[in-house]
Amino acid sequence: MESFAELFEQSQAHLAKLKPGAIVTGTVVDVRSDVVVINAGLKSEGIVPIEQFRNDAGEIDVGIGDTVKVALDSLENGFGETVLSREKAKRAMVWDELEEALQANATITGRISGKVKGGFTVDIKDVRAFLPGSLVDVRPVRDPVYLEGKELEFKLIKLDRKRNNVVVSRRAVVESEHSEEREQLLEKLVEGAVLKGVVKNLTDYGAFVDLGGIDGLLHITDMAWKRVRHPSEVVEVGQELDVRVLKYDRERNRVSLGLKQLGEDPWDNI
Repeated sequence: MESFAELFEQSQAHLAKLKPGAIVTGTVVDVRSDVVVINAGLKSEGIVPIEQFRNDAGEIDVGIGDTVKVALDSLENGFGETVLSREKAKRAMVWDELEEALQANATITGRISGKVKGGFTVDIKDVRAFLPGSLVDVRPVRDPVYLEGKELEFKLIKLDRKRNNVVVSRRAVVESEHSEEREQLLEKLVEGAVLKGVVKNLTDYGAFVDLGGIDGLLHITDMAWKRVRHPSEVVEVGQELDVRVLKYDRERNRVSLGLKQLGEDPWDNI
């Protein structure tokens, strides 16, 4: 049986190996107005700023006795305290998940959070990634408003932990999904059929509608029986709508859609 002295030496050896950034598990022993005190088996109890334990509603989401994972910031801050970070631990765990996903060629979940030069930012839990504009969809997207704020699946393209650089692709996921949906859609894709779709993009001459695996063009002249100056007068990006298949060119893989054809031609009653 190991003596107290041997156990103490092993403990000290373990502490000596710990470096800033190391992830440790501890127990919450006190929740104060400004810090959360955690016992992680270190030289002294560690402290974490209380703000790092607030949830989206601003509430403290931890209590005495809870077990938490934290990152070691400093074993000694000059006041005899060990400084810990929950935020760094959460980011480190997300990075571990990203590396595993990259190796397994698996998708990850994130939200498009903003627009930047050359593309968009994507929040993957506590890590921010870059989504190049060319990798948003299978077609160029001028306005991604229909995607912003939604939880979406992405494929990892590049991962550099040291430089905090993550590049993702939505297009790779869409292409994979479309290949499956496409087979099902082809069975329904006949002239005269009425299908449901989502407006993905607007141009001066019409709107591209995602039918679920295949995009179709809703030309401006087929939006309404009255004259339409711009597609935005009738439809908007992200809108779900029923459309009629006017023509399907299998060789060129082009689908022409109509909206006004769902109703009667007013000139027929004159």
